[in-house]
Amino acid sequence: MKILVIEDEPQLLKNIKESLEKEKFIVETATDYPSAIDKIFIYEYDCILLDIMLPYGNGFDILVELKKKEKNENVIIISAKDALDDKLKGLELGADDYLSKPFHLAELNARVKAVLRRQKMEGKNTIKVANVVLDITERSFMVQNKAVPLNRKEFDILNYFLLNKNRLVTKSALAEHVWGDHSDGADNFDFVYYQIKNLRKKLQPSKAEIEIESVYGVGYKLVVI
Repeated sequence: MKILVIEDEPQLLKNIKESLEKEKFIVETATDYPSAIDKIFIYEYDCILLDIMLPYGNGFDILVELKKKEKNENVIIISAKDALDDKLKGLELGADDYLSKPFHLAELNARVKAVLRRQKMEGKNTIKVANVVLDITERSFMVQNKAVPLNRKEFDILNYFLLNKNRLVTKSALAEHVWGDHSDGADNFDFVYYQIKNLRKKLQPSKAEIEIESVYGVGYKLVVI
Protein backbone atom coordinates (compact mmCIF):
# COMPACT_ATOMS: atom_id res chain seq x y z
CA MET A 1 0.00 0.00 0.00
CA LYS A 2 1.31 3.43 -0.99
CA ILE A 3 0.70 6.53 1.14
CA LEU A 4 1.42 10.21 0.48
CA VAL A 5 1.99 12.38 3.57
CA ILE A 6 1.49 16.11 2.93
CA GLU A 7 2.89 17.93 5.97
CA ASP A 8 5.17 20.97 6.37
CA GLU A 9 6.43 20.33 9.92
CA PRO A 10 9.75 18.46 9.37
CA GLN A 11 9.87 16.52 12.65
CA LEU A 12 6.22 15.47 12.51
CA LEU A 13 6.63 14.44 8.87
CA LYS A 14 9.68 12.34 9.79
CA ASN A 15 7.85 10.69 12.69
CA ILE A 16 4.77 9.87 10.59
CA LYS A 17 6.88 8.46 7.75
CA GLU A 18 8.92 6.23 10.06
CA SER A 19 5.82 5.02 11.90
CA LEU A 20 4.01 4.07 8.69
CA GLU A 21 7.08 2.39 7.24
CA LYS A 22 7.26 0.19 10.34
CA GLU A 23 3.76 -0.96 9.35
CA LYS A 24 5.18 -1.94 5.91
CA PHE A 25 3.56 0.94 4.00
CA ILE A 26 5.38 2.61 1.10
CA VAL A 27 5.52 6.29 2.06
CA GLU A 28 6.14 9.38 -0.08
CA THR A 29 6.12 12.94 1.23
CA ALA A 30 5.37 16.51 0.17
CA THR A 31 6.00 19.63 2.25
CA ASP A 32 4.07 22.32 0.36
CA TYR A 33 1.09 22.82 -1.94
CA PRO A 34 2.91 22.80 -5.32
CA SER A 35 4.90 19.62 -4.65
CA ALA A 36 1.78 17.92 -3.28
CA ILE A 37 -0.24 18.77 -6.40
CA ASP A 38 2.57 17.53 -8.66
CA LYS A 39 2.75 14.15 -6.91
CA ILE A 40 -1.01 13.68 -6.69
CA PHE A 41 -1.52 14.25 -10.41
CA ILE A 42 1.44 12.15 -11.53
CA TYR A 43 1.15 9.17 -9.18
CA GLU A 44 -1.57 7.04 -7.62
CA TYR A 45 -1.86 6.49 -3.87
CA ASP A 46 -3.97 4.26 -1.66
CA CYS A 47 -4.24 6.93 1.02
CA ILE A 48 -3.28 10.60 1.41
CA LEU A 49 -2.56 12.18 4.81
CA LEU A 50 -3.28 15.87 4.32
CA ASP A 51 -2.40 18.87 6.46
CA ILE A 52 -4.68 21.87 5.94
CA MET A 53 -2.17 24.66 6.59
CA LEU A 54 0.53 24.42 3.90
CA PRO A 55 3.05 26.81 2.34
CA TYR A 56 1.76 28.38 -0.91
CA GLY A 57 -1.74 26.92 -0.54
CA ASN A 58 -3.98 24.84 1.70
CA GLY A 59 -5.32 21.34 2.03
CA PHE A 60 -8.91 22.33 1.25
CA ASP A 61 -7.80 23.43 -2.23
CA ILE A 62 -6.10 20.06 -2.71
CA LEU A 63 -9.40 18.32 -1.89
CA VAL A 64 -11.13 20.51 -4.50
CA GLU A 65 -8.52 19.57 -7.12
CA LEU A 66 -8.87 15.87 -6.30
CA LYS A 67 -12.61 16.12 -6.89
CA LYS A 68 -12.16 18.05 -10.15
CA LYS A 69 -9.80 15.42 -11.52
CA GLU A 70 -12.08 12.62 -10.26
CA LYS A 71 -9.25 11.12 -8.24
CA ASN A 72 -10.51 8.61 -5.69
CA GLU A 73 -7.68 8.23 -3.17
CA ASN A 74 -8.66 7.89 0.47
CA VAL A 75 -7.87 11.12 2.34
CA ILE A 76 -7.32 11.62 6.07
CA ILE A 77 -6.91 15.23 7.17
CA ILE A 78 -4.30 15.79 9.90
CA SER A 79 -4.55 19.36 11.12
CA ALA A 80 -4.17 21.72 14.06
CA LYS A 81 -7.39 23.35 12.87
CA ASP A 82 -9.86 21.48 15.05
CA ALA A 83 -12.90 23.76 14.78
CA LEU A 84 -16.11 21.94 13.89
CA ASP A 85 -16.56 24.08 10.75
CA ASP A 86 -13.14 23.02 9.46
CA LYS A 87 -13.90 19.35 10.10
CA LEU A 88 -17.26 19.59 8.33
CA LYS A 89 -15.71 21.44 5.39
CA GLY A 90 -13.02 18.80 4.97
CA LEU A 91 -15.52 15.94 5.08
CA GLU A 92 -17.89 17.72 2.69
CA LEU A 93 -15.02 18.18 0.22
CA GLY A 94 -14.43 14.43 0.19
CA ALA A 95 -12.05 13.58 3.04
CA ASP A 96 -12.67 10.18 4.63
CA ASP A 97 -11.53 11.12 8.14
CA TYR A 98 -10.22 14.07 10.18
CA LEU A 99 -7.60 13.78 12.92
CA SER A 100 -6.76 16.84 15.01
CA LYS A 101 -3.20 17.59 16.14
CA PRO A 102 -1.61 16.62 18.43
CA PHE A 103 -2.31 12.93 18.01
CA HIS A 104 -0.65 9.63 18.86
CA LEU A 105 1.02 7.90 15.92
CA ALA A 106 -0.66 4.65 16.94
CA GLU A 107 -4.06 6.29 16.45
CA LEU A 108 -3.04 7.63 13.04
CA ASN A 109 -1.87 4.17 11.97
CA ALA A 110 -5.16 2.68 13.16
CA ARG A 111 -7.18 5.23 11.20
CA VAL A 112 -5.17 4.61 8.03
CA LYS A 113 -5.75 0.87 8.33
CA ALA A 114 -9.46 1.40 9.01
CA VAL A 115 -9.92 3.57 5.91
CA LEU A 116 -8.07 1.07 3.71
CA ARG A 117 -9.99 -1.84 5.22
CA ARG A 118 -13.30 -0.08 4.60
CA GLN A 119 -12.34 0.58 0.99
CA LYS A 120 -11.46 -3.08 0.49
CA MET A 121 -14.74 -4.24 2.02
CA GLU A 122 -16.88 -1.81 0.04
CA GLY A 123 -15.05 -2.38 -3.21
CA LYS A 124 -15.74 -0.36 -6.33
CA ASN A 125 -18.20 -1.33 -9.02
CA THR A 126 -16.82 1.07 -11.62
CA ILE A 127 -13.47 2.53 -12.53
CA LYS A 128 -13.51 5.90 -14.28
CA VAL A 129 -10.41 7.36 -15.90
CA ALA A 130 -10.59 10.33 -18.28
CA ASN A 131 -13.50 9.59 -20.67
CA VAL A 132 -13.67 5.82 -20.09
CA VAL A 133 -15.68 3.78 -17.58
CA LEU A 134 -15.13 0.12 -16.74
CA ASP A 135 -18.09 -1.51 -14.97
CA ILE A 136 -16.81 -4.43 -12.90
CA THR A 137 -20.26 -5.85 -12.12
CA GLU A 138 -21.62 -5.70 -15.66
CA ARG A 139 -18.20 -6.38 -17.21
CA SER A 140 -18.77 -3.58 -19.68
CA PHE A 141 -16.48 -0.90 -21.08
CA MET A 142 -17.72 2.53 -22.15
CA VAL A 143 -15.93 5.34 -23.97
CA GLN A 144 -17.84 8.64 -24.06
CA ASN A 145 -20.99 6.71 -23.08
CA LYS A 146 -20.60 4.32 -26.03
CA ALA A 147 -20.05 0.60 -25.43
CA VAL A 148 -16.78 -0.91 -26.66
CA PRO A 149 -16.85 -4.75 -26.73
CA LEU A 150 -14.00 -6.56 -24.98
CA ASN A 151 -13.33 -10.25 -24.61
CA ARG A 152 -12.81 -11.66 -21.11
CA LYS A 153 -9.01 -11.43 -21.14
CA GLU A 154 -9.02 -7.93 -22.64
CA PHE A 155 -11.40 -6.84 -19.88
CA ASP A 156 -9.22 -8.34 -17.13
CA ILE A 157 -6.06 -6.79 -18.55
CA LEU A 158 -7.65 -3.35 -18.96
CA ASN A 159 -9.04 -3.56 -15.43
CA TYR A 160 -5.53 -4.22 -14.11
CA PHE A 161 -4.08 -1.33 -16.11
CA LEU A 162 -6.75 1.11 -14.90
CA LEU A 163 -6.13 0.12 -11.28
CA ASN A 164 -2.43 0.81 -11.87
CA LYS A 165 -2.76 3.97 -13.96
CA ASN A 166 0.57 5.76 -14.51
CA ARG A 167 2.46 2.86 -12.93
CA LEU A 168 4.90 0.57 -14.71
CA VAL A 169 3.31 -2.87 -15.10
CA THR A 170 5.74 -5.67 -15.87
CA LYS A 171 4.93 -8.47 -18.30
CA SER A 172 5.20 -11.02 -15.51
CA ALA A 173 2.77 -9.05 -13.30
CA LEU A 174 0.26 -8.92 -16.15
CA ALA A 175 0.60 -12.63 -16.86
CA GLU A 176 0.21 -13.45 -13.17
CA HIS A 177 -2.93 -11.31 -12.98
CA VAL A 178 -4.48 -13.12 -15.95
CA TRP A 179 -3.32 -16.70 -15.24
CA GLY A 180 -2.43 -16.68 -11.54
CA ASP A 181 -0.06 -19.49 -10.58
CA HIS A 182 0.03 -20.70 -14.18
CA SER A 183 1.59 -17.51 -15.53
CA ASP A 184 5.04 -18.87 -16.39
CA GLY A 185 5.99 -19.51 -19.98
CA ALA A 186 6.70 -17.61 -23.17
CA ASP A 187 3.32 -18.57 -24.63
CA ASN A 188 1.50 -16.63 -21.93
CA PHE A 189 3.70 -13.56 -22.48
CA ASP A 190 2.97 -13.76 -26.21
CA PHE A 191 -0.75 -14.03 -25.48
CA VAL A 192 -0.59 -10.92 -23.27
CA TYR A 193 1.18 -9.08 -26.08
CA TYR A 194 -1.56 -9.92 -28.57
CA GLN A 195 -4.33 -9.01 -26.12
CA ILE A 196 -2.72 -5.61 -25.57
CA LYS A 197 -2.30 -5.18 -29.30
CA ASN A 198 -6.02 -5.84 -29.76
CA LEU A 199 -6.88 -3.49 -26.88
CA ARG A 200 -4.93 -0.69 -28.55
CA LYS A 201 -6.85 -1.27 -31.77
CA LYS A 202 -10.10 -0.77 -29.87
CA LEU A 203 -9.00 2.21 -27.77
CA GLN A 204 -7.70 4.42 -30.56
CA PRO A 205 -10.70 4.46 -32.94
CA SER A 206 -13.12 4.83 -30.02
CA LYS A 207 -11.26 8.06 -29.08
CA ALA A 208 -10.47 6.84 -25.58
CA GLU A 209 -8.34 9.35 -23.72
CA ILE A 210 -6.08 6.62 -22.40
CA GLU A 211 -3.14 4.86 -24.00
CA ILE A 212 -1.10 1.77 -23.21
CA GLU A 213 2.57 2.66 -23.64
CA SER A 214 5.32 0.09 -24.08
CA VAL A 215 8.33 0.32 -21.77
CA TYR A 216 11.03 -1.43 -23.76
CA GLY A 217 12.21 -4.69 -22.26
CA VAL A 218 10.15 -4.28 -19.09
CA GLY A 219 6.41 -3.98 -19.63
CA TYR A 220 3.70 -1.39 -20.10
CA LYS A 221 2.15 1.73 -18.61
CA LEU A 222 -1.39 3.09 -19.02
CA VAL A 223 -1.46 6.90 -19.26
CA VAL A 224 -4.08 9.59 -19.88
CA ILE A 225 -3.57 11.43 -23.17
